[in-house]
Amino acid sequence: MNDSVTESSPKKLAPAIRVNVIAPSLTRTKLTARLTGTAEAVQRGGERHPLQRIGEPEDAGRMAAYLLGDDAGWITGQTIGIDGGLGTLQTS
Repeated sequence: MNDSVTESSPKKLAPAIRVNVIAPSLTRTKLTARLTGTAEAVQRGGERHPLQRIGEPEDAGRMAAYLLGDDAGWITGQTIGIDGGLGTLQTS
């Protein structure tokens, strides 16, 4: 899903449907294990993040559960980075 969909869908679907995007960084999955090859490579990937680890599937799952609940009733049209702070780093 790209930002234009995230931005235009809430206008079309609200108030019946809220539209948000969860954008995870490197997350521990079987695919990650295959792509990185070694536990050391996964650890190096985690060290790039301010929180010094890669994500767990539950991290994104908890955000999804929150967004589906009543506490997030005023949130729509957002892309939420679940990235251990990686998105806050300046690239040079």
